[in-house]
Amino acid sequence: MKIEKTIDGECMTLCLDGGLGVSGAPELEEIVKELPDNIKSIVFDCEKLEYISSFGIRQIVAAYKKVNGNCILQNVNEEVMDVLNMTGISKRITIK
Repeated sequence: MKIEKTIDGECMTLCLDGGLGVSGAPELEEIVKELPDNIKSIVFDCEKLEYISSFGIRQIVAAYKKVNGNCILQNVNEEVMDVLNMTGISKRITIK
């Protein structure tokens, strides 16, 4: 898992590359834990995200809570979208 982060004002964009599972989730967990106070929204660019597991979903939910729901997932592929739909996350988080 590779995560590239960029900050534009109060928004942080995280480009996820690879698999967000048991091996990739700890890196995202650290980013979420150390999120600067001035960040008010997070955009997850999932264009290169190959898969997501419950470990990855847990970290996305943690980020969602940390920015009070100001969270967007974009460029989500069909496989990842299926997992988001099965878990019900797609009903809470904005997906573009």
